[in-house]
Amino acid sequence: MSSLSVYHQTSANLPNKVLTHLEDIASTLAELGVRFERWQAAAPLAPDADQDELIGAYRTPLDGLMAERGLAHVEVVRMDNRHPQPAELRAERLEEHSYDEDEVCLFVAGRGLFGLHVDDYLYAVLCEKNDLIVIPAGMKRWFDMGEHPHFVAIRPFNAPQAAAHFTGDPIASAFPGLDD
Repeated sequence: MSSLSVYHQTSANLPNKVLTHLEDIASTLAELGVRFERWQAAAPLAPDADQDELIGAYRTPLDGLMAERGLAHVEVVRMDNRHPQPAELRAERLEEHSYDEDEVCLFVAGRGLFGLHVDDYLYAVLCEKNDLIVIPAGMKRWFDMGEHPHFVAIRPFNAPQAAAHFTGDPIASAFPGLDD
């Protein structure tokens, strides 16, 4: 189940609130400029569906989103424990950073946890199958794929290798991760 936990940066062990209803999550994140929606695939997908099948299942809303945001490329990211370096990749994503363009992620399978650092608050967004999140450019964030990663995501973007701007702030390590 998707959720949003909101923490003050001084109380990493106790969230101020935890939301599990889609409308509550979406409206709270919208106040920050973050878009959160739940999309449905147009057709059932097999676990081994290839990139074209995955993108095709979400083609109509995906095309609309890409046109609306001026996005030119799309990729499918698959992550599981067969990846040759899951621990290294996880460690890199757990460092607080920002991008010069919006980050768009549609979860097709599995789950992941985005940490959004806004002013004195941390918003931990647990995304699962069919969740779409759009994080604005410049917002400080990190992503936890867990110790045993499992997710498939569709990622529309403009810059093929968008450079992350790392803040050097170790705040991500103070808050609960995906497996906590």
